[in-house]
Order: sequence, then structure tokens, then C-alpha cells
Amino acid sequence: MKEFDKIPVTKVQRASKFIATGAKIGTNYLKHYGRKLVDPSTTRSELHEDNAKDIYNSLSELKGSALKVAQMLSMDKNLLPKAYQQKFSMAQYSAPPLSYPLVVKTFQQYFGKGPDKIFETFTHKAVNAASMGQVHQATLNGKKLAVKIQYPGIGNSVKSDLAMVKPIALSMFNLNPAEYNEFIQEVEMRMMEETDYTLELKRSMDLSKRSSHIANVVFPQYYPQYSSEKILTMDWIEGKPLGELLGKDFPTEAGQKIGQAMWDFYHFQMHELRSVHADPHPGNFIITPDYQLGIIDFGCVKVIPENFYKLYFKLLDRDLLKNSKALEKVFYDLHFIYQDDAAKDKVFFMDLFSQLVELLSRPFQSEHFDFADARYFESLYTFGEKLSNLKELRESKKARGVRDALYINRTYFGLYNLLHDLKANVRTAPVTG
Repeated sequence: MKEFDKIPVTKVQRASKFIATGAKIGTNYLKHYGRKLVDPSTTRSELHEDNAKDIYNSLSELKGSALKVAQMLSMDKNLLPKAYQQKFSMAQYSAPPLSYPLVVKTFQQYFGKGPDKIFETFTHKAVNAASMGQVHQATLNGKKLAVKIQYPGIGNSVKSDLAMVKPIALSMFNLNPAEYNEFIQEVEMRMMEETDYTLELKRSMDLSKRSSHIANVVFPQYYPQYSSEKILTMDWIEGKPLGELLGKDFPTEAGQKIGQAMWDFYHFQMHELRSVHADPHPGNFIITPDYQLGIIDFGCVKVIPENFYKLYFKLLDRDLLKNSKALEKVFYDLHFIYQDDAAKDKVFFMDLFSQLVELLSRPFQSEHFDFADARYFESLYTFGEKLSNLKELRESKKARGVRDALYINRTYFGLYNLLHDLKANVRTAPVTG
């Protein structure tokens, strides 16, 4: 795998990379239309593959928030053509890594010495590389450790990167400008938090301790003395990333066990801790040899405001959809509809979001839910595709939804998809007593 000796860190360097990427995309479109002239039956699939490759390669060099946005988009199976999903999903756990000299430079900055002077052994090559940082394996005092190192310049480039990603997101992926402007502030806040490993260390130790009672979930121990703003050291959890196992044959009971553990973990965070691990992609979970669920990354955590929590989870009340007045009040509060909407728009969005609420809340309406049910997910994806193509949503001058819902929705969407891939039949009702 190609290693990077330098990441563009200044605004000019990073802007130049975006401009060069835009030029490549333009060339791809010209090539597509040229092929179309020769063969009118030519589809856009080759264009999507070329664009996905060029955008991903460029973002891989930039790393940071730009690559993180690609990772987030890859989790939405309705928003992107398959070529983008497949290429962007590589940002979850297989982005090109930094070279070892840059790793040493980071250690010298924060500890005054290289990793070889701190640990007994330290791999020169990263064993895992994603959007914000990469992981090396180390040993010390007989323990195997995972050492996460943040790419240089990431924290300083979040705001400018997101501004430069905007034209690509709006034009290529048909995103609504009003919603993008509303929600990108939430994305920026979460990404800024992800660049602060001191905060991640604190949250990791707190949330893992408070969640340690959950059956079949394991957490690493963290080491503040070997951590800093840009370096995070924890125990190495033996096993394989969930992404390497999905789609492969492993025992049905193992998928069931892991799926239940995952549901219980998220349910406890959401309803008891009001702080949730908001990045449920396969690269953030390790499956141990005895099929326990290892949680290895608390970089992206959404703290749920109490007022929003009470409002959002009213949507799980099975009687709400039958009470039009109460439903309308909740929809106003969640900004699905607005007081100054035209009457026809209110009717349209009330009906649209009522369908969405019914669909997404269905797993909560019985004691058990079978996430292996292909019909349910076909309905989910079909409705999602309908939403992504709705002219009324794309051209709305208002954001439909509140900012706090962005990462909660993303968390549930990611969770549902993982449970579907695991073919898990989950006890969704909380255990009492």
C-alpha cells in the first residue's frame, strides 16, 4: 500500500488539491459524453467509477474531514451510486497510511522522543489507516497495545475542507443547500471533537467504564501516560474488524450474539447515558475469537440534549401516528414542517415524514425484530431512494429536520444496516427487573 510522506496542510495546498480534483471530474464527464456520442447506450456506471476513484484518491491524500465526509456518505446506501459507496467505504479502515518518519515526528513533538524509546516494540507500518488517523501495534510490559496517531494538520483544516467539499456534495450528490448549510455546522462540531484525542481519551474511559456491564461487549484499557492531543494508546483487542467478517460465513448464533450485544450497547447509551458512539461503521468494531463485540473508537460521540431526547423519542410512541394534532405539534418542533409552509406543503411533508417515522420506528414496536428481513430493508432503501430524488425536498428553502437529529439518525441507520448484515433477530424491548 502506498504511504504518504506529506499531507497538504495549508489552505492553499488543500484548495489546489480540490481544484485539481474538480478538473479530473470535468475530464471524466467529457470522456463520458464522448463515449455516449459513439455508443448512445452507454450508461453512467463507468463515469461513476472514474469519478469515485479520482475523488477518493484525492481525499486520501488530504485525509481529515474531507475523507470523513466520504466515509459518512458511503454509509448511506440510498444517496450514492454503488461505485461511490464501494470506493468511499475504504475510508472506514483502509485509507493509505502516513510514512514512519512522520509518525516519529509526531511522537517527538508530544513526548520529546520517538516511539521506539517509549515502547518495547512498535510497528513501522500502520496496521490500520482511516480518515483521521492510523493505528500502529506496540508492546510494553508484556501487553500488546494499539497506538492511534492523528494525521498532521487535520484539526486546522476542518472548516475550510468542509467549505471546499460543499460544491461536490451539492452538485454531484443532489444535496439540499438549505439542509447542507444547517447540518454542516453539526458535522463541523463533531469533527473538531474527533481531532481532540484528549477529549476522546476522557470519553473513552468514561463511556467504556459505564457500559462495561453489557453482556458480550468488551473495551480496551486506555493509557493516559502514553496519550496526548494527537496520540491515543489503548489495549490491543485480539480479533478481526467486523468489516472483514461481514458477507462471509460465520455461525448464525455468532451473528445473533454480536447483533444483540450491539443493540444493547446502543440502547444503553441512547437511553441511559444520553451520550452515544455515533460512528457505527464496520471499521470501529473488533470481533474477538469467541465472538464478543470489541468497541475501539469513541472519537465521534453525540451528547444528546435532554429536551431533544424527549422530543425525538416521542416518535416511538405507536399511538402518535393516530393522533394528528399531537403528531403535527411534534413535527413542528422537529422542523419537519413550519408555520409559514403553504397548506399543500404541510400536507405533503406531514404525509412523507409520517411514512418515514412508521418505517424507522418499526423495530421498536415489538419485543423482537428480525433485521434479516429483506423485505423490511427493501422498503427502507426504496423509501430512502425516493427521498433522495424528491424535488420537493431538494428544492426546499428550509432544512427539514433539526441539527441534533443528524447524528442520531445516522447512528440508527448505521446500526440497522450492521444488524441486517449480521442477520440478527434482536430483542429490542428493554429487559426489566
